[in-house]
Amino acid sequence: MKNEANSLQAYAIGVDVGGTKIHAGIANKQGDVLYSVNLATLAGEKKVPDRIVEAIEVLMAEAPQSEGGYSIQGIGIGTAGQVDQSDGSIRFASDILPGYTGVPLKRIIEKRFGLPVYVDNDVNVLVLTEKTLGAGRGANHMLCIALGTGVGGAVFTGGKLVHGAWGGAGELGHLSVDFNGLPCVCGGVGCLEQYASGTGIASRMQAKLRSLGSEPASAVDSREVLARWQSGDPVAMEVMDETFAALGAAIASLIHALNPEMIVIGGGVAEAGEPFFERVRKETAKRCMKSFMENVSIVQAHQGNYSGMIGAALLVFDGKHSDE
Repeated sequence: MKNEANSLQAYAIGVDVGGTKIHAGIANKQGDVLYSVNLATLAGEKKVPDRIVEAIEVLMAEAPQSEGGYSIQGIGIGTAGQVDQSDGSIRFASDILPGYTGVPLKRIIEKRFGLPVYVDNDVNVLVLTEKTLGAGRGANHMLCIALGTGVGGAVFTGGKLVHGAWGGAGELGHLSVDFNGLPCVCGGVGCLEQYASGTGIASRMQAKLRSLGSEPASAVDSREVLARWQSGDPVAMEVMDETFAALGAAIASLIHALNPEMIVIGGGVAEAGEPFFERVRKETAKRCMKSFMENVSIVQAHQGNYSGMIGAALLVFDGKHSDE
Protein backbone atom coordinates (compact mmCIF):
# COMPACT_ATOMS: atom_id res chain seq x y z
CA MET A 1 0.00 0.00 0.00
CA LYS A 2 1.68 3.21 -1.17
CA ASN A 3 0.67 6.85 -1.68
CA GLU A 4 2.75 9.89 -2.60
CA ALA A 5 4.32 11.70 0.35
CA ASN A 6 3.21 15.23 1.20
CA SER A 7 5.89 17.19 3.03
CA LEU A 8 3.26 19.55 4.48
CA GLN A 9 1.44 16.79 6.32
CA ALA A 10 2.27 15.13 9.62
CA TYR A 11 2.71 11.36 9.57
CA ALA A 12 3.05 8.63 12.15
CA ILE A 13 4.42 5.10 12.08
CA GLY A 14 1.87 2.45 12.98
CA VAL A 15 2.84 -1.11 13.89
CA ASP A 16 0.36 -3.96 14.24
CA VAL A 17 1.94 -6.90 16.09
CA GLY A 18 0.26 -10.28 15.76
CA GLY A 19 1.25 -13.85 16.41
CA THR A 20 1.95 -14.50 12.72
CA LYS A 21 2.71 -11.14 11.08
CA ILE A 22 3.89 -7.65 11.91
CA HIS A 23 2.38 -4.93 9.72
CA ALA A 24 4.17 -1.56 9.82
CA GLY A 25 3.21 1.55 7.89
CA ILE A 26 3.47 5.32 7.65
CA ALA A 27 0.09 7.07 7.70
CA ASN A 28 -1.44 10.50 8.24
CA LYS A 29 -4.31 11.34 10.56
CA GLN A 30 -6.81 10.80 7.73
CA GLY A 31 -5.68 7.17 7.57
CA ASP A 32 -3.96 7.53 4.21
CA VAL A 33 -1.03 5.11 4.07
CA LEU A 34 2.17 6.38 2.48
CA TYR A 35 3.97 3.03 2.60
CA SER A 36 3.71 -0.27 4.46
CA VAL A 37 5.64 -3.49 4.97
CA ASN A 38 4.82 -6.95 6.35
CA LEU A 39 7.24 -9.18 8.24
CA ALA A 40 6.67 -12.62 9.70
CA THR A 41 6.67 -12.41 13.49
CA LEU A 42 8.70 -15.64 13.76
CA ALA A 43 7.40 -16.06 17.30
CA GLY A 44 9.46 -18.63 19.18
CA GLU A 45 12.35 -18.26 16.72
CA LYS A 46 13.25 -14.60 17.30
CA LYS A 47 12.51 -12.11 20.05
CA VAL A 48 9.34 -10.17 19.28
CA PRO A 49 10.81 -6.71 20.17
CA ASP A 50 13.71 -7.37 17.79
CA ARG A 51 11.27 -8.15 14.97
CA ILE A 52 9.29 -4.96 15.74
CA VAL A 53 12.50 -2.92 15.54
CA GLU A 54 13.40 -4.67 12.28
CA ALA A 55 9.98 -3.94 10.77
CA ILE A 56 10.29 -0.24 11.61
CA GLU A 57 13.84 -0.11 10.23
CA VAL A 58 12.77 -1.77 6.96
CA LEU A 59 9.81 0.60 6.69
CA MET A 60 11.94 3.71 7.22
CA ALA A 61 14.59 2.50 4.77
CA GLU A 62 12.14 1.61 1.98
CA ALA A 63 9.53 4.37 2.29
CA PRO A 64 9.63 6.92 -0.55
CA GLN A 65 10.91 10.38 0.31
CA SER A 66 9.37 13.64 -0.84
CA GLU A 67 11.35 16.78 -1.58
CA GLY A 68 11.93 18.42 1.79
CA GLY A 69 11.00 15.21 3.64
CA TYR A 70 7.94 14.72 5.83
CA SER A 71 7.36 14.89 9.56
CA ILE A 72 7.10 11.67 11.61
CA GLN A 73 5.30 12.58 14.83
CA GLY A 74 5.83 9.32 16.66
CA ILE A 75 5.35 5.54 16.66
CA GLY A 76 2.12 3.81 17.63
CA ILE A 77 2.08 0.10 18.39
CA GLY A 78 -1.01 -2.06 18.60
CA THR A 79 0.05 -5.45 19.90
CA ALA A 80 -1.38 -8.80 20.81
CA GLY A 81 -1.12 -9.47 24.52
CA GLN A 82 -2.11 -7.44 27.55
CA VAL A 83 -0.60 -3.95 27.70
CA ASP A 84 -0.01 -2.18 31.01
CA GLN A 85 -1.20 1.36 30.36
CA SER A 86 1.02 2.83 33.07
CA ASP A 87 4.28 2.20 31.20
CA GLY A 88 3.52 0.57 27.85
CA SER A 89 4.93 -2.79 28.88
CA ILE A 90 3.54 -6.23 28.06
CA ARG A 91 1.88 -7.43 31.24
CA PHE A 92 1.06 -10.85 29.82
CA ALA A 93 1.17 -12.68 26.49
CA SER A 94 0.21 -16.28 25.84
CA ASP A 95 2.41 -18.89 24.19
CA ILE A 96 1.34 -17.49 20.81
CA LEU A 97 4.11 -14.93 21.53
CA PRO A 98 6.69 -16.79 23.65
CA GLY A 99 8.96 -14.66 25.84
CA TYR A 100 6.89 -11.50 25.31
CA THR A 101 5.47 -11.26 28.85
CA GLY A 102 7.15 -8.48 30.83
CA VAL A 103 8.83 -6.78 27.85
CA PRO A 104 9.15 -2.98 28.41
CA LEU A 105 8.10 -2.33 24.83
CA LYS A 106 7.53 1.43 24.97
CA ARG A 107 10.95 2.03 26.55
CA ILE A 108 12.77 -0.24 24.06
CA ILE A 109 11.27 1.43 20.98
CA GLU A 110 11.69 4.97 22.33
CA LYS A 111 15.35 4.30 23.09
CA ARG A 112 15.99 2.84 19.64
CA PHE A 113 14.26 5.49 17.51
CA GLY A 114 14.17 8.63 19.67
CA LEU A 115 10.50 9.28 18.92
CA PRO A 116 7.42 9.39 21.18
CA VAL A 117 5.94 5.89 21.41
CA TYR A 118 2.36 4.92 22.26
CA VAL A 119 1.45 1.28 22.97
CA ASP A 120 -1.97 -0.33 23.32
CA ASN A 121 -3.65 -3.65 22.66
CA ASP A 122 -4.08 -4.42 18.96
CA VAL A 123 -7.86 -4.47 19.08
CA ASN A 124 -8.05 -1.25 21.09
CA VAL A 125 -6.33 0.50 18.19
CA LEU A 126 -8.76 -1.19 15.81
CA VAL A 127 -11.52 0.67 17.68
CA LEU A 128 -9.66 3.92 16.98
CA THR A 129 -9.66 3.18 13.24
CA GLU A 130 -13.36 2.37 13.22
CA LYS A 131 -14.32 5.38 15.34
CA THR A 132 -12.23 7.80 13.28
CA LEU A 133 -12.46 6.45 9.74
CA GLY A 134 -14.69 3.39 9.51
CA ALA A 135 -18.18 2.12 10.15
CA GLY A 136 -18.06 3.25 13.79
CA ARG A 137 -18.15 6.98 13.05
CA GLY A 138 -20.96 8.37 15.18
CA ALA A 139 -21.28 5.19 17.29
CA ASN A 140 -20.99 5.53 21.06
CA HIS A 141 -21.36 1.84 21.93
CA MET A 142 -19.26 -0.57 19.88
CA LEU A 143 -17.45 -3.89 20.25
CA CYS A 144 -14.49 -4.92 18.12
CA ILE A 145 -13.32 -8.50 17.66
CA ALA A 146 -10.15 -9.47 15.79
CA LEU A 147 -9.96 -13.03 14.45
CA GLY A 148 -6.31 -13.72 13.69
CA THR A 149 -3.72 -16.10 15.10
CA GLY A 150 -5.63 -15.60 18.35
CA VAL A 151 -8.86 -13.73 19.12
CA GLY A 152 -8.69 -10.23 20.57
CA GLY A 153 -11.39 -7.81 21.60
CA ALA A 154 -12.15 -4.27 22.65
CA VAL A 155 -15.11 -2.54 24.29
CA PHE A 156 -16.08 1.03 23.39
CA THR A 157 -19.05 2.26 25.41
CA GLY A 158 -20.42 5.65 26.36
CA GLY A 159 -18.03 7.17 23.81
CA LYS A 160 -14.97 5.83 25.60
CA LEU A 161 -12.63 2.87 25.23
CA VAL A 162 -12.78 0.60 28.29
CA HIS A 163 -9.28 -0.20 29.58
CA GLY A 164 -10.15 -1.59 33.03
CA ALA A 165 -7.95 -1.33 36.11
CA TRP A 166 -4.59 -1.46 34.30
CA GLY A 167 -5.39 -1.93 30.60
CA GLY A 168 -6.54 -5.54 30.29
CA ALA A 169 -10.25 -5.04 29.61
CA GLY A 170 -11.70 -6.55 26.45
CA GLU A 171 -10.09 -10.02 26.45
CA LEU A 172 -13.10 -11.26 24.49
CA GLY A 173 -11.20 -14.17 22.97
CA HIS A 174 -11.07 -15.79 26.39
CA LEU A 175 -14.78 -15.78 27.04
CA SER A 176 -15.80 -19.41 27.42
CA VAL A 177 -18.39 -20.56 24.90
CA ASP A 178 -18.31 -24.16 26.22
CA PHE A 179 -17.48 -24.91 29.86
CA ASN A 180 -16.72 -28.51 28.87
CA GLY A 181 -14.82 -27.45 25.77
CA LEU A 182 -11.30 -27.49 24.41
CA PRO A 183 -8.41 -26.48 26.69
CA CYS A 184 -6.98 -23.05 25.92
CA VAL A 185 -3.45 -21.63 26.09
CA CYS A 186 -4.70 -19.17 28.73
CA GLY A 187 -5.42 -22.03 31.14
CA GLY A 188 -9.19 -21.93 30.69
CA VAL A 189 -11.48 -24.25 28.74
CA GLY A 190 -13.85 -23.64 25.86
CA CYS A 191 -12.52 -20.18 25.04
CA LEU A 192 -13.75 -18.48 21.88
CA GLU A 193 -10.14 -18.38 20.65
CA GLN A 194 -10.08 -22.18 20.34
CA TYR A 195 -13.00 -22.09 17.90
CA ALA A 196 -12.75 -18.81 15.99
CA SER A 197 -9.04 -17.97 15.66
CA GLY A 198 -7.05 -18.97 12.60
CA THR A 199 -5.00 -21.27 14.83
CA GLY A 200 -8.09 -22.89 16.34
CA ILE A 201 -9.80 -23.37 12.98
CA ALA A 202 -6.70 -25.01 11.48
CA SER A 203 -6.12 -27.19 14.55
CA ARG A 204 -9.67 -28.56 14.59
CA MET A 205 -9.61 -29.20 10.84
CA GLN A 206 -6.32 -31.07 11.17
CA ALA A 207 -7.73 -33.18 14.01
CA LYS A 208 -10.79 -34.12 11.95
CA LEU A 209 -8.67 -35.03 8.91
CA ARG A 210 -6.38 -37.20 11.06
CA SER A 211 -9.40 -39.00 12.53
CA LEU A 212 -10.65 -39.73 9.02
CA GLY A 213 -7.20 -40.77 7.79
CA SER A 214 -8.07 -39.33 4.41
CA GLU A 215 -5.12 -37.01 3.74
CA PRO A 216 -2.08 -35.40 5.37
CA ALA A 217 -3.40 -32.80 7.80
CA SER A 218 -0.34 -30.81 8.81
CA ALA A 219 -0.31 -28.49 5.78
CA VAL A 220 -3.93 -27.37 6.12
CA ASP A 221 -4.09 -23.83 7.53
CA SER A 222 -7.11 -21.62 8.26
CA ARG A 223 -7.01 -19.98 4.83
CA GLU A 224 -7.29 -23.45 3.25
CA VAL A 225 -10.15 -24.36 5.59
CA LEU A 226 -12.07 -21.22 4.63
CA ALA A 227 -11.50 -21.88 0.93
CA ARG A 228 -12.74 -25.47 1.32
CA TRP A 229 -15.75 -24.26 3.32
CA GLN A 230 -16.71 -21.84 0.56
CA SER A 231 -16.39 -24.62 -2.03
CA GLY A 232 -18.68 -26.94 -0.03
CA ASP A 233 -16.15 -29.38 1.44
CA PRO A 234 -18.11 -31.35 4.10
CA VAL A 235 -15.27 -31.58 6.66
CA ALA A 236 -14.52 -27.87 6.39
CA MET A 237 -18.22 -27.10 6.66
CA GLU A 238 -18.38 -29.10 9.90
CA VAL A 239 -15.43 -27.18 11.33
CA MET A 240 -16.86 -23.83 10.31
CA ASP A 241 -20.31 -24.71 11.68
CA GLU A 242 -18.58 -24.99 15.08
CA THR A 243 -16.81 -21.68 14.49
CA PHE A 244 -20.01 -19.84 13.62
CA ALA A 245 -21.87 -21.36 16.57
CA ALA A 246 -19.10 -20.26 18.93
CA LEU A 247 -19.01 -16.76 17.48
CA GLY A 248 -22.78 -16.49 17.63
CA ALA A 249 -22.84 -17.58 21.28
CA ALA A 250 -20.07 -15.16 22.27
CA ILE A 251 -21.48 -12.19 20.39
CA ALA A 252 -25.03 -12.77 21.64
CA SER A 253 -23.76 -12.87 25.24
CA LEU A 254 -21.78 -9.67 24.68
CA ILE A 255 -24.82 -7.96 23.17
CA HIS A 256 -26.91 -8.96 26.19
CA ALA A 257 -24.23 -7.70 28.59
CA LEU A 258 -23.24 -4.45 26.86
CA ASN A 259 -26.10 -3.44 24.54
CA PRO A 260 -23.88 -2.12 21.69
CA GLU A 261 -24.94 -0.44 18.47
CA MET A 262 -22.31 -2.19 16.40
CA ILE A 263 -20.01 -5.21 16.31
CA VAL A 264 -16.91 -4.74 14.13
CA ILE A 265 -14.98 -7.88 13.17
CA GLY A 266 -11.47 -7.74 11.69
CA GLY A 267 -8.40 -9.93 11.35
CA GLY A 268 -7.34 -12.45 8.74
CA VAL A 269 -10.22 -14.89 9.31
CA ALA A 270 -12.75 -12.12 8.61
CA GLU A 271 -11.17 -11.60 5.19
CA ALA A 272 -13.46 -14.44 4.04
CA GLY A 273 -15.94 -11.65 3.33
CA GLU A 274 -19.71 -11.39 3.16
CA PRO A 275 -20.61 -15.13 3.26
CA PHE A 276 -18.71 -15.30 6.55
CA PHE A 277 -20.57 -12.29 7.96
CA GLU A 278 -23.95 -13.62 6.83
CA ARG A 279 -23.39 -16.74 8.92
CA VAL A 280 -22.15 -14.76 11.93
CA ARG A 281 -25.26 -12.57 11.83
CA LYS A 282 -27.52 -15.60 11.48
CA GLU A 283 -25.92 -17.54 14.35
CA THR A 284 -25.94 -14.47 16.59
CA ALA A 285 -29.61 -13.75 15.89
CA LYS A 286 -30.53 -17.37 16.79
CA ARG A 287 -29.10 -16.82 20.29
CA CYS A 288 -29.95 -13.19 20.98
CA MET A 289 -33.12 -11.61 22.35
CA LYS A 290 -34.90 -9.84 19.51
CA SER A 291 -35.14 -6.57 21.43
CA PHE A 292 -31.33 -6.47 21.74
CA MET A 293 -30.54 -7.69 18.23
CA GLU A 294 -32.86 -5.62 16.06
CA ASN A 295 -30.71 -2.46 15.92
CA VAL A 296 -27.22 -4.03 16.07
CA SER A 297 -25.08 -4.07 12.93
CA ILE A 298 -22.28 -6.64 12.49
CA VAL A 299 -19.74 -5.38 9.97
CA GLN A 300 -16.23 -5.97 8.64
CA ALA A 301 -13.38 -3.75 9.83
CA HIS A 302 -12.42 -0.68 7.80
CA GLN A 303 -9.47 -1.39 5.48
CA GLY A 304 -9.72 -5.09 6.41
CA ASN A 305 -6.51 -6.57 7.76
CA TYR A 306 -4.71 -3.19 7.56
CA SER A 307 -7.03 -1.45 10.02
CA GLY A 308 -4.88 -2.40 13.02
CA MET A 309 -1.77 -0.82 11.50
CA ILE A 310 -3.71 2.35 10.62
CA GLY A 311 -5.20 2.47 14.11
CA ALA A 312 -1.74 2.17 15.64
CA ALA A 313 -0.64 5.23 13.64
CA LEU A 314 -3.76 7.10 14.75
CA LEU A 315 -2.77 6.28 18.33
CA VAL A 316 0.07 8.79 17.94
CA PHE A 317 -2.23 11.62 16.90
CA ASP A 318 -4.77 10.67 19.57
CA GLY A 319 -2.01 10.55 22.20
CA LYS A 320 -0.55 13.89 21.16
CA HIS A 321 -4.00 15.46 21.37
CA SER A 322 -4.49 13.98 24.85
CA ASP A 323 -1.15 15.41 25.98
CA GLU A 324 -2.00 18.94 24.91
